[in-house]
Amino acid sequence: MYTLPNEVVTRETISTLRFPASDVLTTTVERQQRRWQAERAAVLGNGYQSKVNIYFQTSDGSTKRVHTTVWASDAEFISLKSGKALPLRAVLGFDFY
Repeated sequence: MYTLPNEVVTRETISTLRFPASDVLTTTVERQQRRWQAERAAVLGNGYQSKVNIYFQTSDGSTKRVHTTVWASDAEFISLKSGKALPLRAVLGFDFY
């Protein structure tokens, strides 16, 4: 889905990163699609222990990727395996397998 150069990070390092204060997506349609994808990732994570690639941006503007299982999603955060959370406003998108 994404061909941008991006750094792969582990889910354990997510708590050390800083995220932008405003949403990285500009349109309502993009945000709605991201929310739907986050919910789908949570269903796949809980039902099938399926992992996804999550592409996100940090506060310095760099794009990063994490390969992990999503346990839960709400309007503001996605919860990852091992209790880590990622703000939904920083997520650019998901790759499903």
